[in-house]
Amino acid sequence: MNSQPYLLSARSIVKRFGPTSVLNGFDLSIARGEVHAFLGGNGAGKSTLIKIISGQHERDGGTLEFDGQALGASVAAHVDAGAIAVVNQELALLPHLSVAENIALPRFRRAAHRYSERASEAIAEEALSLIDRRFARESVRRMVGDLTLHERQLVEIARSLGSGAKLLLLDEPTANLTAAETARLFAVIRRLVAEKGLAVLFVSHRMREIRQIADVCTVIRDGRTAIDRVALNAVTDSEIVECMGQGIPSEESAEERGPNRARAAVRSEAAAADTAGHDAITIAHAGIRLTIHSGAIVGLAGAPTGPTALIEALTGLAVHDAWEVERNGKPMRCASSAAAARAGVGFVSGDRGNKGILATLPIIDNLMAARRVVERRGLTSRAEPREAAGLVDALEIRARSLWDLPSTLSGGTQQKLLVARWLMLKPKLLVLEEPTRGVDIRTKREIYALIRKMAAQGTAVIWWSTEYVELVELCDTVLAFDLDGRPTRVLCDEQVNEAGLADATGMAA
Repeated sequence: MNSQPYLLSARSIVKRFGPTSVLNGFDLSIARGEVHAFLGGNGAGKSTLIKIISGQHERDGGTLEFDGQALGASVAAHVDAGAIAVVNQELALLPHLSVAENIALPRFRRAAHRYSERASEAIAEEALSLIDRRFARESVRRMVGDLTLHERQLVEIARSLGSGAKLLLLDEPTANLTAAETARLFAVIRRLVAEKGLAVLFVSHRMREIRQIADVCTVIRDGRTAIDRVALNAVTDSEIVECMGQGIPSEESAEERGPNRARAAVRSEAAAADTAGHDAITIAHAGIRLTIHSGAIVGLAGAPTGPTALIEALTGLAVHDAWEVERNGKPMRCASSAAAARAGVGFVSGDRGNKGILATLPIIDNLMAARRVVERRGLTSRAEPREAAGLVDALEIRARSLWDLPSTLSGGTQQKLLVARWLMLKPKLLVLEEPTRGVDIRTKREIYALIRKMAAQGTAVIWWSTEYVELVELCDTVLAFDLDGRPTRVLCDEQVNEAGLADATGMAA
């Protein structure tokens, strides 16, 4: 282990938001030239600590030292000077600026630095090329607001990797990356750590990734240090999960899951009609035709281009003429997301910060948003507080009040809010885009249970995930896409395994 003094030392950090105490004397030390895994359940305080280290929040107690210097109000100065770079869980890009401007503008900090468009594009292309050369060539002049969530994640990471920082704070950086992109990112991190002595604080709920990239780990639980700088090879996954307080809910028995799987009859055939009288949605493109029946959970796997286009076509977010969509044998095309919701198509975006959570509205409005769209009303009804309270209790959402803002909840709990919007509406089709992005093990299991419950009640589910292990667990059928976004194969039953998905998509599991 590195014998030099710690690059960052946080001692007895305290942070409160009103009456809620988030950090209760937390300790963390990060050495130069190491990748340090920072682990804990949703709401444990990980993102809050990262925001304190990066100058986005002020601490209420404790001390911070960085590179041998005590930090008071000077935290933000180190960030502004480029010594500390951060990738937040909710991306912090400017949608009205280009990719080049978002990446390069932080380099032009001083008034004497004159902005150069050509220099900015060169800086951006060099930074993006660390992860994806093709995307780098094609994207530097594009507006960030026109990018997919996946593409914005690449831009955010590239901006930090190319900053020349001494400390890199990564909060769920791989949540929207493919396996191949994650492997390239890890290769860049390893090189910067080895060659430049970069220190990395890495937050993820994916234990496989943590063991691939990190040297040591610190675990936070209820705002306190549960494990302090333990070598990852000296602790097991189960020990880490136990220290996090993440006792995993028991899996359903085969008997409990059996009826769901029997109802989830999914056939790949030419224009099939559902003889049972239930809804059947047929999607077709490039010689692939798939009919999805009530109660099915169908996965989408592969490079984001393909799944994104299909999701947009189904949910009215964009027009994609290449996709034929039929419902019970009749063409189905939704002109907008509101029209899709009224047609019985629900959507949960993986980009909860920009396209999911209504940040300025209270929890009750977030829970009732879809119903109000479907029922064409903007005002609350008398029944809504009771219904919302019932949802909060049923989903074990820890909220002080229905009138609190979603920002008072952890990222994982906010994700549960997005799924909960559709529970009472019982849509015919629910489309999920990376619904477990950035959530802990327990919350993942809770979201899985919600989706299985909706499927058992007759909702057809389409689930896009970059985690093959997730698709294997949840889906009887998976539609695979190649690296260029074309559908290549429909995998069913025993074919749905990590090796089969890797082969069908051309991407490592």
